Amino acid sequence: MKDEVKRLINETTDPLAKLELIDAVQRLDLKDHFETEIKNGVDFVYKNSSDAWLFDDLYATALRFRLLRQHGYNVPQEVFARFKDETGNFRTQLCEDVKGLLSLYEASFFGLEGETIIDEAKAFTTTNLKNMEGEISPSLARKVGHALHMPLHWRMTRVEARWFIDTYEQEQDMNPTLLQLAKLDYNIMQSVHRKEVSKLARWWVDMGLDKMNFARDRLVEHYFWCCGMIFEPQFGSFREMGTKVISLITTIDDIYDVYGTLEELEVFTDLVDRWDINGIDKLPRNIKTCLLGMYNTSNEIGYWTLKEKGFNIIPYLSKAWADLCKAYLKEARWYHGGHKPTLEEYLENAVVSISAPLVLLGCYFLTAEEITEETLHYIDKHPSIIRCCSTLIRLANDLGTSSDELARGDNLKSIQCYMNETGASEEAAREYISSLVHKTWKTMNKRCLNVIHSQNHF
Repeated sequence: MKDEVKRLINETTDPLAKLELIDAVQRLDLKDHFETEIKNGVDFVYKNSSDAWLFDDLYATALRFRLLRQHGYNVPQEVFARFKDETGNFRTQLCEDVKGLLSLYEASFFGLEGETIIDEAKAFTTTNLKNMEGEISPSLARKVGHALHMPLHWRMTRVEARWFIDTYEQEQDMNPTLLQLAKLDYNIMQSVHRKEVSKLARWWVDMGLDKMNFARDRLVEHYFWCCGMIFEPQFGSFREMGTKVISLITTIDDIYDVYGTLEELEVFTDLVDRWDINGIDKLPRNIKTCLLGMYNTSNEIGYWTLKEKGFNIIPYLSKAWADLCKAYLKEARWYHGGHKPTLEEYLENAVVSISAPLVLLGCYFLTAEEITEETLHYIDKHPSIIRCCSTLIRLANDLGTSSDELARGDNLKSIQCYMNETGASEEAAREYISSLVHKTWKTMNKRCLNVIHSQNHF
């Protein structure tokens, strides 16, 4: 089946048909089986096709824009200028082309800061797609509703694959071989995932973390998160160790937020900073268990990396843990001291406290073919692309769980920081935080274009 799909991608010469095939392969999450074919196909469309096939075709123009930007080609926003009228607005007739409108909507989320045409496209398509949900066919309405709930660019590809398998099966131009391969691949990986999560559940109990009544038990959610990052079968070690790290992060976060006294948190932070467990008896049993779990799990990852890749990562991993605990301690001091941080102050600390630098560092250790000092120093400086990751996770988390966390006695979140600083209502604050999410995505898009272009993948 894979050979047939490879042949199909390579032999399809019509630019639009090639892009549609590549899009289907990616949305079915089969891209890792066809990396070379996809790269060559996208490069072919970028270099060798004229604009004749795009003329006044909104769907094709937007699909080309989205896929080329996704693969690192900085296609200019001006390709959409032809769809505007003499007043500079998008033509109202475009609303008759729902497929094209949906394609433009998805493309608009690959915009960069300062791209006003893309901003206008996002506003235009969002408004009009919402207005027509009850006026179009059920199958098209399903696609529109799915996109409006969350754009493709923001989705976890493995979850999207499950949804798209059902959608693709109903398409008139569906390729049976591609569909069969997608179902087989998905079912194989589901079997792998079930075995892995079963093993992790035993680890959770053996560590005694199931007895931490004050902490959130989200092992399966953490595993799911790791699957979203890397699902391929060869990266089972990453999913296993990554889930352990994230589960410990959540438990330790709860210690700082709702369980430990300020004095206990200071002792905990000092022990982690010195990477020394000799003073562990100063801590109560539950906190002691978490500290030992973090220490032993980190050494387990360090042993695996040294054995597999010949690199001692413990100094870097221990520093990342120490940085995280210091950020947690700062938030705990804010809470106990009644300090209300500004939004800027809150987000600066959140770069570390949301734990993205630690998780991404672990991802690099466990998946990179070769670990280099240069990349480790790059990650340690929290470059823009990591800061964007942290900010997006923090803001999305605040928008989704802020009220729940405050009810548990947690620190103020970004919404409350903005309200305190500006006197805004909660509704206005949420709108502002949502606008920051969109703005940060634009910065992330720019950084990703630069990274892909330079091939500087960490």
